[in-house]
Amino acid sequence: MSVKMAVVYYSATGSVHALAEALAEGAEKAGAEVRLRRAPELAGEDAIDSNPAWRTYVDATKLQVAEAALEDLEWADCYAFGTPTRFGLPAAQLKQFLDQTGALWQAGAFVGKPVTSFTSSMNAHGGQESTILALNNVFYHWGCLILGPGYSDPLLLAAGGNPYGASSTSNDGPPSESVLEAARYQGRLVADVSRRLAA
Repeated sequence: MSVKMAVVYYSATGSVHALAEALAEGAEKAGAEVRLRRAPELAGEDAIDSNPAWRTYVDATKLQVAEAALEDLEWADCYAFGTPTRFGLPAAQLKQFLDQTGALWQAGAFVGKPVTSFTSSMNAHGGQESTILALNNVFYHWGCLILGPGYSDPLLLAAGGNPYGASSTSNDGPPSESVLEAARYQGRLVADVSRRLAA
């Protein structure tokens, strides 16, 4: 039985985007149908232009990845949400998208659906765990089944050992192959659990 996964993320310079792609790839290899979607950009052009990496990323992906819509959440059987850390919290761009889900929440659209989270920060102690935990507060309210990878596979330790979700540090450059493999594993895990629940 195939399951449908929405991978929704915000990325400013590409680290979270790379994690989202890897997570989607892992879910697809596990047989899931995946929609990869980005949260709409809220920052003004002046702010984006102030950071060349931000401008390069925005220009490279604005036509490559569709913006997330509430219909993507209605469509999906399970979810993965990614965000960079912003002072130990999710980025405003993703939070603004999530804040639009009130009608779906009231209708019970999320109840019992598996969800997982992932993040990137500038450095290893930049709030990765607190960002994922804060993001998960939304999913408690939704009634979702929150799935962290825990320490369920040795490859997670090689990626830094974050049991809450895949995470990278942008000061180290793009996510390493071990971190991308952890994200692929996380996508497979959610797809597999979702399929078992559906059965």
